Amino acid sequence: MAQLSLFLVVLLALIIPIFMARFQISNVPTAVAEIIVGIIMGSSGFNLVTSTHDLTFLSNLGVILLMFLSGMEIDFDLLQRRNNPKGKSQAGKTVDPLKTALTAFIGVVVMALILAYVLKLVGLFSEVMLAGIILMTVALGVVIATLKEKDILERPIGQTILLTAVFGEVIPLLLLTIYASINGGNAGQLWLIILLFLAAIFLLRRFKQPYLWFAKVTKATTQLDIRLAFFLIFALVTVAERVGAENILGAFLAGMVMKLLEPSEATKDKLTSIGYGFFIPIFFIMTGVGLNLRSLFAHPYALMLLPVLVIFLLLAKLPVVLTFMRFFEKRNAFAGGFLTATTITIVLPTLQVARKLHAITSTQSDAFILAAVIVCIVSPIIFNSSFVLTKEDKIKQRVSIVGANVFTVPVAHDLHDNWYSVKMFTNKKDRYETYDSRVKNLTFLPDLNKDTLEKAGVFDCDILVASNHDDQDNVKIARLAHEEGVKRVIVRLSEVSGDMVEEFHEKNIEVFNFTNVHAALMRAMIESPTVYRIMTDTKNVLYSVKVKNTYYTGRQLMDLEFIDQITISRIRRGDEWLIPHGSTVIEPGDVLVFSGEFKTADKVRDLLSHGQ
Repeated sequence: MAQLSLFLVVLLALIIPIFMARFQISNVPTAVAEIIVGIIMGSSGFNLVTSTHDLTFLSNLGVILLMFLSGMEIDFDLLQRRNNPKGKSQAGKTVDPLKTALTAFIGVVVMALILAYVLKLVGLFSEVMLAGIILMTVALGVVIATLKEKDILERPIGQTILLTAVFGEVIPLLLLTIYASINGGNAGQLWLIILLFLAAIFLLRRFKQPYLWFAKVTKATTQLDIRLAFFLIFALVTVAERVGAENILGAFLAGMVMKLLEPSEATKDKLTSIGYGFFIPIFFIMTGVGLNLRSLFAHPYALMLLPVLVIFLLLAKLPVVLTFMRFFEKRNAFAGGFLTATTITIVLPTLQVARKLHAITSTQSDAFILAAVIVCIVSPIIFNSSFVLTKEDKIKQRVSIVGANVFTVPVAHDLHDNWYSVKMFTNKKDRYETYDSRVKNLTFLPDLNKDTLEKAGVFDCDILVASNHDDQDNVKIARLAHEEGVKRVIVRLSEVSGDMVEEFHEKNIEVFNFTNVHAALMRAMIESPTVYRIMTDTKNVLYSVKVKNTYYTGRQLMDLEFIDQITISRIRRGDEWLIPHGSTVIEPGDVLVFSGEFKTADKVRDLLSHGQ
């Protein structure tokens, strides 16, 4: 019977996504479908699958990998205010995703604790802290998958929903650890949890350089990047258990450390394949198997608790809707609030911890799980049916150009408005008076001191171009921009010394030198006039794009539906350049250099650059 149960669970993990794809069931998350099938096959249904030692082990490993991959989902750039771009919402207001999400989640915390206290007052659930944690959680994985499907991850509302979900996963997890330490008799060891973070920082500092080396020497038979990932998981899970914290916190921290190591897209795909391809589906299916609905519905108490929990899980996210309505179109704000009500991924580990601590009965646990399943089915359906994708501007790359002159002004005009938001600055009064009427967003700077530049918002950008006529000014601005953490810094220099080139190379500051550029263009005109025409053509454009959309990965170039409308010149894969052929297979993270007409090239760049 034990072997049959294992076989059936693995078979179900294979069949469920095939069934959903065949019948085009896209509104229900796969995790929820797996729980529902587990309920049908377990003690609540046909009783064909029972919990065994092997399935329990695989299920526990599944929840650890689920938390690890959830940690890897966090985009730390979004949590840094300087790298947190503002954009225009559909309501036409400027939105700061980080500030809006934080405000919304603070409201969620307050509402969750109020509702948890109400549960205690009416005698349905006495653990206020535990109920509050469950009510404030958000399923980050489900939210990301839904936002990707709608293709709004890079829009202001998409990033705001995503950040709200990040808070809804990280904060409850930390509160759960504190709750478990206090109720598990380890309150005196609570300070030891700091060791977890110290261990995570140590591992990050220790393995950053080795990881880069691992990525170069890894082979199909060694897979050093995957071995390192599992080492991080078990190292931090072990430390977590030794200091009295929960192993899921250790796994989550391991995922955050792995994310900070900046693994390649191929590494992420392999880890996701291992987790969601085998272990995590077993965890969700066994969660459904463990639910005893017959016992649940036999208790009048449970029948009263279930609808109340469903309503409270939705009400807890009411502050999200109210906050979003201040910045976004009301219909989409309502849809975004419903999406953040999805709670399944953190609720399950939380209830697992609560049962270990005997802080919750089996009936109460089943009621919470079933309520989370119901909400997880309803929320994405309401979101997908309510959200209307408009032609609002995407969050563009923000470019700051310091220096207004005959070279930079045409560049600012020519940068594609669909992709870039350009601000120009000058410290020359005569240049400001000359170009103010011709250049949008031109700002006069009284001087080039750090405080002045910061106050003017020069460093609030993704790309900074220092292009004054004075090399010393440009070098100074470039160094300051690097110190302020600007992602890309481009410095224009008339004369370049070897020491300066070496310094800028170490700091990843890009040098633009007129002499070299003019010589390269002249050589291109002589040797390859066609290439020169492509570079200077006003009807066509030359683009490079990093492939993030997994729909186009694993496919040959000849199979792409738009391949006859563009010309792919080169493919950058890691540290090497590939010559493209029709049979060349695109891999995640490949950088394609291609040319084509503006409208077509824009469409192709948009398709390839969006994650799927």
